[in-house]
Amino acid sequence: MGKGQKAWFEQVAHSLDPVLVHELRRLREHDDDKATVPVIVRLKKDLENEKKEHLLQLCQEGECNAVHGELELVHGLYGNLHPETIRQLVEHEAVDRIFHDREVRAFLDVATRSIGSRDVQAKLEYTGKGVTIAIVDTGIYPHADLTRPKNRILKFVDLVNGKTEPYDDQGHGTHCAGDAAGNGYQSEGLYTAPAPEANLVGVKVLDGNGSGQLSTVIRGIEWCVKNKQKYNIRVLSLSLGAPAFESYRDDPVAQAVEKAWHSGIVVCAAAGNEGPYPMTISTPGLDPMIITVGAADDHNTVTRGDDEKASFSSRGPTIDQLVKPDVYAPGTDIVSLSAPGSQLEKQLPENRVGEHYIRLSGTSMATPICAGVVAQLLEANPYLSPNDVKSILMSTSQEMSGDQAGYLDVRKAVALAKKYLEFQKPTVSHM
Repeated sequence: MGKGQKAWFEQVAHSLDPVLVHELRRLREHDDDKATVPVIVRLKKDLENEKKEHLLQLCQEGECNAVHGELELVHGLYGNLHPETIRQLVEHEAVDRIFHDREVRAFLDVATRSIGSRDVQAKLEYTGKGVTIAIVDTGIYPHADLTRPKNRILKFVDLVNGKTEPYDDQGHGTHCAGDAAGNGYQSEGLYTAPAPEANLVGVKVLDGNGSGQLSTVIRGIEWCVKNKQKYNIRVLSLSLGAPAFESYRDDPVAQAVEKAWHSGIVVCAAAGNEGPYPMTISTPGLDPMIITVGAADDHNTVTRGDDEKASFSSRGPTIDQLVKPDVYAPGTDIVSLSAPGSQLEKQLPENRVGEHYIRLSGTSMATPICAGVVAQLLEANPYLSPNDVKSILMSTSQEMSGDQAGYLDVRKAVALAKKYLEFQKPTVSHM
């Protein structure tokens, strides 16, 4: 290559995501002939089978290449490909865009009374009953707060290790499940989530270190969409993400959560823990359609006067210059379920609260708390669409200083959800 001449991947950067261009540049500098790159290949719509078959054949050529499977939700493939194969795919008539299948992480450690959920439980008896929340995370340990007096974990899917029984080697997903739907069984009701009678589905997409890949997260979301009716999955909680490098219009995970939203599932995603700096909203939280949740610091009081944005909570605007997050929920010093023997227990022994619980902070905690509130709304009015739910939460939230997004107010939200019933035609069948 002559001096000043661009590398091939820089010449076709419009067809590659920025992270993939960076990775190809890094591999070129290391001059490793056998190195491959984990990628997601998005195909063009209305693709003829012959073109797709030719593409698959091309991806299988060479001992280094491997296609692992399809991603129907985003109309793509995922696998590990040699840079030269990627070069050929860029010009293939079946290919729309190629992404680096990069790392996704749980938003690890760096409340329900303050948002009014307890009052709604006690006075109106809305506890998320009949609603299923999908926790797409590191797994779910079958903690007594989720399995007694009856087991509310309807299904467990392991896309990391292929196990069939619920487990959580990291601990993050178990805490999130408790944030949304723990019933306080082991604490005599002290640590109770907004939706203590909601059902759960655990989808493990992150490993014991709390990390995974974009493609695995997309597969987890896809599983939820396909099994929505079977398990009555109405809410999807995503306390994970990756840095945002391009518009939600191109981002594959953002496109996946939009498909889930259009299927009738309310998606709650964490803003991220990169605050207080601006423009730190992660993907998929950058997507304008879904509910992006920031963390509030309630200073461990029930009163609202001292509530403020948590310093670590990621700020907007997004990479598309859109306002985010959409709402705030408690996210500091949240006591929830502990998974015995998990990485969290080993790494944070000082955070243990008795034998069965652990205290964590992050937008990871705020997000499932919001998901639990959504379950309360859907019990109060099962005919709400995802757009209805988002509108209700945002319009009833309490203003927070210096932010367009407000702090969840469950009492007002449930009241408005019930008000919708007076003029609303059923759009979703209550199962």
